[in-house]
This record gives sequence, C-alpha cells and structure tokens, in this order.
Amino acid sequence: MTTFASLNLAPALATNLESLGYAEMTPIQAASLPLALAGKDLIAQAQTGSGKTAAFGLALLAKLNPRWFAAQALVLCPTRELADQVATELRRLARGMENIKVVTLCGGVPLRGQIASLENGAHLIVGTPGRVMDHLERGTLTLEGLNTLVLDEADRMLDMGFFDDIATVARQCPLKRQTLLFSATYPEGIAKLAAQLLQDPVEVKVQAAHQRADIVQRFYEVDRANRLPTVAKLLLHFRPASTIAFCNTKQQCNDLAELLRGQGIVAMALHGDLEQRERDQVLAQFANKSCSVLVATDVASRGLDIKELECVINVDITPDPEVHVHRIGRTGRAGQSGLALNLASMMEMGAVGRIEQYQKAQSEWFKLDELTPTSTEPLLPPMVTLQIAGGRKEKIRPGDVLGALTNAEGGVAFTREQVGKIQVTDFCTFVGIDRALAQQACDKLNAGKVKGRNVRARLL
Repeated sequence: MTTFASLNLAPALATNLESLGYAEMTPIQAASLPLALAGKDLIAQAQTGSGKTAAFGLALLAKLNPRWFAAQALVLCPTRELADQVATELRRLARGMENIKVVTLCGGVPLRGQIASLENGAHLIVGTPGRVMDHLERGTLTLEGLNTLVLDEADRMLDMGFFDDIATVARQCPLKRQTLLFSATYPEGIAKLAAQLLQDPVEVKVQAAHQRADIVQRFYEVDRANRLPTVAKLLLHFRPASTIAFCNTKQQCNDLAELLRGQGIVAMALHGDLEQRERDQVLAQFANKSCSVLVATDVASRGLDIKELECVINVDITPDPEVHVHRIGRTGRAGQSGLALNLASMMEMGAVGRIEQYQKAQSEWFKLDELTPTSTEPLLPPMVTLQIAGGRKEKIRPGDVLGALTNAEGGVAFTREQVGKIQVTDFCTFVGIDRALAQQACDKLNAGKVKGRNVRARLL
C-alpha cells in the first residue's frame, strides 16, 4: 500500500495531494505515515530530499482543527532556511483546507512582526529552538493546545548545541502529545533525546534513496600542503556548473573560498559566523546559479535543497560514514548523474575504510597529475543575481518581478528563459538573470515599476 490514496485522509487533503501530483509515496512516507496517522511516536531516519516533510506534515494536518486558532503543532528545525522550506511545504499541503495559518519563528528577523502574527492566531508553528524559546519566555507563544511536536533534522540540532533548548521547549508542551523525530543520521545524542521526549516510539529507517549507480565517486590522496589547491584543480578539470565543497572548519571554508576566487572561480563560504543577511545573499546566489561553488560546513549546509547539483567535493573526509552518504547524496538526484570527489590524507584512511564498509564498495583512487584544465575559458556561472529592495512585507510575489522584466515597457523585454530563479524574502527579493543581460535588467527594474510602485535594484 504505497499510494496516498490508500491512506485514510480527509477529502480536502486527499484532493489537494492529487492536484499536487502526489500519487506514490516515497519510502520514508510509506514507512512512517500510517504509523504517524495512527498517533504513534516515531524515530524516523531519512535523508534530506526523501519526502519527510510531507510525511510529518500530513500527519499533523490530519488532526488539525482549522476553526481553533491555537498552536496545535510545532516543528523545530536547525536553521532558518530549513524552517522556511518546511513552512512553504506545509502551506502547499494545507492548500485544500480552510484558512490554515502557518507562522515561522526564526532568528535574524525582527520580533515585532512575529509577535503580531502570533496575536492574530496560528495553527502551525515552524521555528528554530532559540527563537521559539524567546517567544515562550516573553509569553507571546503558548503551547497548551499542542497535539504534535516535530523535531526535524534532530541530529543537526544536536550538532549545533540545541539539546537543552529542545528539552526546555518540550517541557512547555502538553505531556499528552505525539512526538515525531526525524534525523538523517543516528548519533548517540538521538537516543538520549528520544528517551526524554518520546513515549514508546516506533523506529523507522529508510536507506538513502540515492543508488551508487547514480553517483560517480573518485578518491584522491592529498597532504596538508596541496589539499586546498587540489580543489581548484578538480574544478578546472571537471568544470561542474554547480558544486558544494564540504570543509570541517569555518576557517578552512574562508581559506578555500578565497583561494578559488583568486583563480577566477566564483566561490562563496557558508558557515555559522555569517550574519543572516549575508547568509541569505549567499544562498540566493548559489540557488539561482550565480555562484559556481558553495564552500560549506555540514551544519551550515543542512536544509539546503539545491536542484541539479552536479558535484560534491569532500575537502575533508568525515569520520562518520552516514554523514558521507548524506553529503554525496545531494548530487545525482531525480535520475541525474552526479559526481562526488573525495580528498583524503594518509591520516584519513581509517575513515575511508569505514565508508567502504558502510557502502559495501571499494573506493576508486585516481592520480593528481591527471588533473589538467580542460578549457582556457574561465569557470563562470551562467547567471548574475539582482537584489530588489522589497519583499513579502510589500506583498511582492515572484510573478510580479517576472512581469516587470518580461513586459515591453522601456523598449527592452526579457524572455522567461533569460530570467532565473526568483526568491522573495521578508524585506528583499533576489532574481537570477542571464550574465550577459544583467546590467540591462537592473536598469529596467530601476526605471520601471514592480506591482505599480518604484523599486531599487542592484547587482550583487
């Protein structure tokens, strides 16, 4: 029974799923949804991109009372980006239900707007532990009516030191509730967390959905001196359009991004020391193909959902084989082939051995002297990002921006193909535009109007 039609869902939910094209359940949905709908506490192990948001989202929507404006479900996430993605997906899933209100509570944005949203009543809360605790302490959020607590990507929340925060939030939830814990890996802290918060949980584990056949893995032996320069050699040899390079430290992220930029490669670092404004800009540029290489730590990269990622580079080998599979599983999705390039020193051979055992496959090693530039052209991304001052607070939608760029006013009209991904945040909007046309597009926006009003745009 792997179809959504086999679930006993309310007609409004079932009809909306059909309109969204949800027919067959993914493995994690098929394994966890019937249990979650039956009210069981769950520990579910599944990778990012496996469909877990719908798995817990449908379970909490199924028991929601739309006419009672109280927080009936809380989803805790490690990062603002993941919280935004989860909230967006919940709104899509709830589209057939009457006026379901989802409020996102994350740091990096003013409290005032969040407090106003809560005062108007909310059914579903999605947030990061710190900001949710902040609202609980201020009394602007109460959880007496909660029936479902979801811990999404619990392993990363533990990595980020949120154990005590999660426990504090959970203590303010009713004892009689359902708790659903989703995690990509299963470190020791998960068992401790589950013992404190869950009641008679059922464990569900689904293997990574990415088959090794979809991902070509290559290993290269390096030493400390040539590790970072080798990353540039890999990029200039294979020339992937989009790459995530994983480093184990923030300093190494900065050093590698600087080295790559010095060789003309558009690279940006993503780690915990960035301010939210900087983080938003980096993620927007990578998502809309204005940045070739995202250099990131594991924690900072969690919650990213980048489609058509051609390559993953493990600048350092992670000692946890599950984390390795999670890293490389970001490429080779949706029937596409992916490339995973791994750099390992002699000191890391033990970790490589554990990966081989976990994947039940021998690693294939290649020589560094085979890495030669395959083109004299610079490795430039196809798009450039425009930033518009104005976002959701000004009621701007992606269609408004697309319309402003594709209309014939001012004598220049861009085609839909020349405009890339459009991302609207609370206070600004990011849009990808064909590299050769970026300045023209910026001038057009500054001279024209978006949604009937003048806007300010600039090239990032």
